[in-house]
Amino acid sequence: MMAPILESLKTEYAGRMDVEFIDVWKTPEAGKAYGVRIIPTQIFFGADGKELFRHEGFFGREEILAKWKELGEVLAPKTQ
Repeated sequence: MMAPILESLKTEYAGRMDVEFIDVWKTPEAGKAYGVRIIPTQIFFGADGKELFRHEGFFGREEILAKWKELGEVLAPKTQ
């Protein structure tokens, strides 16, 4: 359920937000490295690489954008 949301955010906000999807079933070492306990888990990182927020479970598109706004990042979609 999260994959299409993440893919649309990756496309729409290209150059403003990096979106990476890691399939921890295929790369379990990545899940361990990031401390993933529940699927899905979303981890928000600042430009400096520091973790800003972590959410476990489904997180909708509008909730993701609202969280970035709450964290002080107002993201405008790329213009056509």
